[in-house]
Amino acid sequence: MSSSAPIGILDSGMGGLSVLREIRRELPDESLLYVGDSAFCPYGGKTTEVIIKRVRHISDWLIARGAKLIVIACNSATIAAVETLRAEVLIPIVGMEPGLKPACALSKSRVVGVLATETSLAGEKFHRLLNHHATDDIKVITRPCPRFVELVEAGMLTGPEVQVAVENAILPLLQAGADTLVLGCTHYPFLAPVIREVAGPEMQLIDTGAAVARRVRQQLEHYQLLTTRPEENCQLFSTDQNGSMEPAHGWSPYL
Repeated sequence: MSSSAPIGILDSGMGGLSVLREIRRELPDESLLYVGDSAFCPYGGKTTEVIIKRVRHISDWLIARGAKLIVIACNSATIAAVETLRAEVLIPIVGMEPGLKPACALSKSRVVGVLATETSLAGEKFHRLLNHHATDDIKVITRPCPRFVELVEAGMLTGPEVQVAVENAILPLLQAGADTLVLGCTHYPFLAPVIREVAGPEMQLIDTGAAVARRVRQQLEHYQLLTTRPEENCQLFSTDQNGSMEPAHGWSPYL
């Protein structure tokens, strides 16, 4: 495996670009190859079998193009498919994990809100995290937010419709005393400015994109795959209705 090979990144759509941005900051010399599975977006609400099939398909495409490591930049896909993929491929796989640990440590009110997809919240991995990090003195309240993904995929990051969706999702959490919110889907950081506006400046937002980028660095260092020939290159693709990959030029402004 060549150290100059690209890092592959996949998501159900454009949400994983929030993780890609963090990887670019952490590893500016690395080449990146991104696929958003727009034809099957969102993954939240789909069966485990469907998600595994899609993750396999995109991973095969990334590996065929020389990816030296794959980031599953989607919480739902990580929960459904990361263990299967790790058992099937020979390159390192990095997945997502909701930031429950830092959220529980930071919360002063001892009430933490988790915004995520239905698939993520129902997953065994999330419940293991919940049982491990949510101690008796911490209340964790979960809120599925499927509308957030729809808005981001439509390029709607501000405006009255976004404001209403955010208020509907987080006002009950604020009323319950939450002072820390976990952004448990990679689409949600794109709505962080509106979330902060609704929640107020004291609200702590936990986004694990930067932590994932650091994990990517650690894995590349461990396997001696950090590039030795800096040639930063970022290619973006999305799937069409036939499942084929096509350049996603319209996503460049979100980098």
